[in-house]
Amino acid sequence: MTDLLYSEEEDALRSAVRDLLDDHCDAPGVIARTESDAPHDLAAWKALADGMGLAGLLVPEAQGGQGATHREVAVVLEELGRAVAPVPYLTSAVVATEALLACGTEDLLAELASGRRIGALAVSLHVAAGGAYKVVRHEGGSLHGELTGIADATAADVLLVPADDGGLYAVDASSATVTPQVSLDLTRPLATVTLDGAPGRLLGDAEPAVRRALRSGAGLLASEQLGLADWTLTETVRYLKERKQFNRSVGGFQALKHRLAQLWLEVVNLRAAARNAADALASGEDADVAVAVAQSYAASVAVHAAEEALQLHAGIGMTWEHPVHLYLKRAKADSIAYGTAGAHRAALAELVDLQAP
Repeated sequence: MTDLLYSEEEDALRSAVRDLLDDHCDAPGVIARTESDAPHDLAAWKALADGMGLAGLLVPEAQGGQGATHREVAVVLEELGRAVAPVPYLTSAVVATEALLACGTEDLLAELASGRRIGALAVSLHVAAGGAYKVVRHEGGSLHGELTGIADATAADVLLVPADDGGLYAVDASSATVTPQVSLDLTRPLATVTLDGAPGRLLGDAEPAVRRALRSGAGLLASEQLGLADWTLTETVRYLKERKQFNRSVGGFQALKHRLAQLWLEVVNLRAAARNAADALASGEDADVAVAVAQSYAASVAVHAAEEALQLHAGIGMTWEHPVHLYLKRAKADSIAYGTAGAHRAALAELVDLQAP
């Protein structure tokens, strides 16, 4: 039976990432970035990718990476979720990297693994693995079309673009027009990508590459949602222990204890589902089922945890200066990223041959 507990190496990795994020992604700094024209924290990204080598965890050592597994990536994403870190880790180090691994493109893999370049798969963030996605027109060796809802495209150096001829093309971001869109999640901005005769390099078949990338994105997103839910629960408990009402700690009121206990159970269950999804992606055993289970459950827990944090922080939680609004927005945006919970439940029913009545 697979051991889903964290190994000593994973705990050490968690500690190192948390220390780095404490230095680079404090709440006031993240909030300030959301109010600027540069929401991505490229200094934090450089520290993660170049300083710690975390951008290449999924890339084999022979191709310039660290040769780790999805389990280690999941630990990193838990910590990034705890900090709502505005870095393109999920989109570049996971989704774009998985697409390149499916195509076997070694030079681009090495560049993404080193952090020298940032990649983005030009598929709308809401699309689930196996779902329909928009493609651009390939004509005369160049690409034409418009793609919307592309996460972290404004930070990308290379875009991986599916075309109507069935191919996946690498397009230099400087050859495309990338226009920021209004995004609910201010720490993972979306953009419209417009291609007007942009040159593209054929990487391979788009369908298997996109499917693999989106499946890994969905499965590891559950770890980010876990980190988010765990932080909001921990921070809410801490606040309620300190907050006094009627000369006693607010956390001592039984009604609030019951709400926090229920939330704790949900977070513990989410941890099991997220760990199982990461382990299944690493081993390749029943990965589709494990990912669908995790994403069927993760969104509601993350949103519930963030909503409870906002409510139980009372007046201070409603202010822009308190970071809880960042967590709620990330949780809400994550709830439709790489497929909604309903889409994953439908996929799970089909996978286990449980047909709807």
